Amino acid sequence: MSLQNDIMAAMKTAMKEKDQVALEALRAVKSAILLAKTSAGGNDELSEEDELKILQKLVKQRKDSAAIYLEQDRKDLALPEIDQAEVISLFLPEALSEEEIEKVVVMTIDHIGAESMKDMGRVMGIVNKELAGRADGKTISTIVKAKLS
Repeated sequence: MSLQNDIMAAMKTAMKEKDQVALEALRAVKSAILLAKTSAGGNDELSEEDELKILQKLVKQRKDSAAIYLEQDRKDLALPEIDQAEVISLFLPEALSEEEIEKVVVMTIDHIGAESMKDMGRVMGIVNKELAGRADGKTISTIVKAKLS
């Protein structure tokens, strides 16, 4: 519930400062949280892990959209997406560096005795759970592939 309170406080600040980009991004976060809470299988409370997943999904959507816009040479559309991703990222925990992610991957591989790409799913599941909200799945996947191949 604290994330929702933080979002509301940030929305009020954005309204007072007339920051349309931040306001649009924060409204999207609020909407996604409300949708998750009221979904068929959802209960009235979201865990912190669920909230982080929602934030990561929103940031990823905006970065992907910006990349597509840049490919099509539409900087006018890409810049707001990038700015919104930055606003939403402020509510995520600080991301780990690749070296820190690599340490966790190596420890996990040693711990479960993974030896080949057949074990990638098990390694990814454990590492994703351990680093939830602090590392991008694509980065983790790249490191796991490199270590198992």
